[in-house]
Amino acid sequence: MRKKIVAGNWKMNLDYNEGLGVFSEIINMVKDEVTGTQEAVICSPFIHLHSLVQLAKGYTKVSLGAQNAHQAESGAYTGETSAKMIKSTGAAYVILGHSERRQYFGETNELLAKKTDTVLANDLRPIFCIGETLQEREANQHFDIIKSQLVEGVFHLDAAHFSKLVIAYEPVWAIGTGVTASSEQAQEIHAFIRNEIVAKYSQEVADNTTILYGGSCNPKNAPELFAQPDIDGGLIGGASLKSRDFVDIVKVFN
Repeated sequence: MRKKIVAGNWKMNLDYNEGLGVFSEIINMVKDEVTGTQEAVICSPFIHLHSLVQLAKGYTKVSLGAQNAHQAESGAYTGETSAKMIKSTGAAYVILGHSERRQYFGETNELLAKKTDTVLANDLRPIFCIGETLQEREANQHFDIIKSQLVEGVFHLDAAHFSKLVIAYEPVWAIGTGVTASSEQAQEIHAFIRNEIVAKYSQEVADNTTILYGGSCNPKNAPELFAQPDIDGGLIGGASLKSRDFVDIVKVFN
C-alpha cells in the first residue's frame, strides 16, 4: 500500500520565530487529530530545518524537508546548500524541480537529474515536481511535457532508486492563481504518470509510487481530489502557512 503524504512547501515565507510558532501548532494538532497512517511533511526554508527537526522528535507522523539542494557534494558555490548539509539537520525530504525553480532559476531536466542523484546518494527522498504551463496545456502538449520531464529527469534511475522518489504533479497554471484543476483533470494526469512508470519499470513499482497533487489544494477541495484513485496526497503551498488549514488537509486521510 503506497504511502499517503501531505507535504507543505513554505517557499520563502516565515522568519525564524514565525516558522517555529506555526510548526509547533502543526505538530500539536497532528498529535491530537490525525488518526490515519498518513505522513505530514513540512519543507521549510533552510534557516528553520534543524530547529524544526528537534521540535518534531517523537512525532512519528511529521517529517521535515528542504526546498532545494545543489547538485554538487561540496565546493565553491557561495549561497548554496548541499544534500549532505540537509541530511545533517535530520531532514528526510528535498523538493526538486518545483515549477518556480524551473521558471525563475532556469533549472532543466538535465540539471534536475544530477540533483536527484546527489539527493539519493545522501539518503534523502526527492519530491520530484513535474507539470505543464497553461500555454502547453492549451496547445495539447501536456502529456508530452510531463513524459519528457520524467524521462530526462528521473527515468535514468534503476527501480530500487526510483522507488525512493515521491512524484508531485503541478499544473503550473493552477499555482498561486486560485485556479484548481478539476479532480477529473488531476486524476487523468496522475493516471498517465503511473502508466508511464509501469511502462518504464513495472506495475509493482508504479503501484508503490506516491504521486502528489500540487495545484492550489485547500481544505475545501482536498477531499474530492484525494478521493481519486491515483492521487496520494498533496504538495501544499499557501495553505501550509496556516496550521489549521494544513492539518485539516492532512486529516482528509483519517
